[in-house]
Amino acid sequence: MASPTDLPTELHLIHPQRSLGHVHLDWVPQPGCRVDHEGETYTVLERRHRYQFRGGRYQLHKVALYVQVCQRDAGDRHLVEGQWVIGNASCRWNALSPLLRCAVNPNGPCDTCREYQPRDCYDHEAMM
Repeated sequence: MASPTDLPTELHLIHPQRSLGHVHLDWVPQPGCRVDHEGETYTVLERRHRYQFRGGRYQLHKVALYVQVCQRDAGDRHLVEGQWVIGNASCRWNALSPLLRCAVNPNGPCDTCREYQPRDCYDHEAMM
């Protein structure tokens, strides 16, 4: 069986829905990671494995990545408990997610958001 880095990877854009083609990556991206393809940066939302039945058993055949165009907010990402978080993690409304900033101001930026509310002490200690 081929290792995951030897497998062809399909890239699918979520919105507008279309295929971006096939690539060979030298790493296995997880949701929240960023992938560069043809001069554009994408955020991985979902990874699916495609299997083929060969020789009486299923074998991993290829990987499909479902991505969205990445907003250039590298300065707005922070590492919290080993996970990348978009925006101000001290805000009560922050989703503490590498994929979604918050429901109040999903496109940011956080520094000019009028809805900012600090997390209470319990939540703040849990995220540190």
